[in-house]
Amino acid sequence: MNNYQRVTTRKPKDVENKRAFLIGSGIASLAAAEYLMRDGRMKGSQITIFEQASISGGSMDGAGNPENGFVARGGREMEEHYECLWDLYSQVPSIEEEGRTVLEEFKELNDADVNFSNVRVISNRGEKYRKTDLGLSEKNSNQLTKLLLTKEEDLGTLTVKEYFDPSYLETDMWLYWRSMFAFEPWHSVLEMKRYMQRFIHLVPGMSTMRSLLFTKYNQYDSLILPLKNLLESKGVVFQFGTTVNDLDIDITDGKKTVTGIHITKDGKDQVINTTATDFVFFTNGSMTENSTLGDMDTAPVTDRSEGAVWKLWKNIAAKDKAFGKPEVFCSDIDKTKWESYTITSKGPKMRKLLEDFAERKFLPHKTATGGIITVRDSNWLLSVTVNRQPQFKNQPEDVTVAWAYALFPDNKGDFIDKKMSDCSGRELLQELLYHFGIDEGDMQGYIDECIVIPAMMPYITSQFMPRVKTDRPEVIPEGSVNLAFLGQFCEIEDDCVFTVEYSVRSAIMAVYSFLNLDKKVPAIYASQYDVRALATATKTMKSEHESIGKRIIESIIKKKLANTTFEDLV
Repeated sequence: MNNYQRVTTRKPKDVENKRAFLIGSGIASLAAAEYLMRDGRMKGSQITIFEQASISGGSMDGAGNPENGFVARGGREMEEHYECLWDLYSQVPSIEEEGRTVLEEFKELNDADVNFSNVRVISNRGEKYRKTDLGLSEKNSNQLTKLLLTKEEDLGTLTVKEYFDPSYLETDMWLYWRSMFAFEPWHSVLEMKRYMQRFIHLVPGMSTMRSLLFTKYNQYDSLILPLKNLLESKGVVFQFGTTVNDLDIDITDGKKTVTGIHITKDGKDQVINTTATDFVFFTNGSMTENSTLGDMDTAPVTDRSEGAVWKLWKNIAAKDKAFGKPEVFCSDIDKTKWESYTITSKGPKMRKLLEDFAERKFLPHKTATGGIITVRDSNWLLSVTVNRQPQFKNQPEDVTVAWAYALFPDNKGDFIDKKMSDCSGRELLQELLYHFGIDEGDMQGYIDECIVIPAMMPYITSQFMPRVKTDRPEVIPEGSVNLAFLGQFCEIEDDCVFTVEYSVRSAIMAVYSFLNLDKKVPAIYASQYDVRALATATKTMKSEHESIGKRIIESIIKKKLANTTFEDLV
């Protein structure tokens, strides 16, 4: 959002007579509630959030204690140009420092503690990989350039594996890419294209993860809790333990109006009647629904039952084709699942081991890990990271919390002769220690210090499944009077799923459109149109060859800019 758009909106007509119902309490719903009040001038008492769980935050979680272990199913990598996210938190008060916002404390922390990965990859039981190029052949670079230039409609449901030459899947770039973003060869190459064009300015930092930003604590404590506290202070109503089963939708003359919300609360079914002047926001689909946890002695089960969120979307989608096709995303769990685990270490041995591999000391509130360390030759494709310590507000200084995940939970380990999905927390830790070069006879000392909690997530990469545009509903579908879709499974042109930014953007789009506000949604940072970003990315992708993009720049642009003030740009 440029400064010209930073205006205070006028109060929409009759807004005091409207109600808003939000299904799900993830970041998209919380953001929508805040913008309904901030720019839409609604009162908190007019807004109700339904949540089937007992806590808000959706996929952005973090809980536990040092006695029983901490757990976070995933993490968030952010960057400077999350324009919607930073607009949201520019007015959310910090819960640690009076008079400061979450954005201000976040920026101050990341300015003082700049992220840089000293060790991004290891192999051969602890050997550190020091190369920083992307290992691309000329053919690989040409295909990447072509992908950037290809129209989305021409890619259809092509997968990464179908689009690229097999040699690309052996490159360092693909290793960095898949371990950062959790891409698999069977995922949509269209989504990969979006990531390339959306984050092309970050390509030069792929091997070191520089320019990425991280929260002070886990994502719940740092982002969800301050926003939830703000909403509650404004009177927003949270109804936990509430499952939404269906929506009554009147479809007449092309207009689609929600007239009723079917819920189950405290074992009782009821219907909330709505009118065309009410708003209904639905976070359709879920990356973490049906997640299960294990412990030191037990593996998490893979829950293949139909979860309430996916069931609700299917019920709604059956009423009109404009509401999307949930089956495209949730019908192949073996292609959308992976497993993570959280390590709580209560002694010095594990901390020192992790510090040695990260090549940095984990000083309280002062040191970012530099990002994930990926084990190149792991059968599970295992990665581990230690974010800023402490990661939890109730975490003692002598406790270290690490997080690990792997993309191939159905493969047997290199040390543990079992599928990852069948492993207990103890066995998961043993596999990691093996790759760190610890012999079996020396592992027990590390195990005695640690609590490991595994998490199986059946739908964690469902948003990357091959799809066409109409498979995801528009934020406000054609003809919709009062129903909006939020989160990772609605369609937002040019932006990238599996980001917090995508969820917040959907919320702002829905609120501004419903209330017809004279204010624009913050623009997507268009680095793909910045010749400086393109030139730097092209130089990074250059290996022992001159890529086609480089040749174009040198043969055309450089000649045109010779002997001008822009010559140094190229």
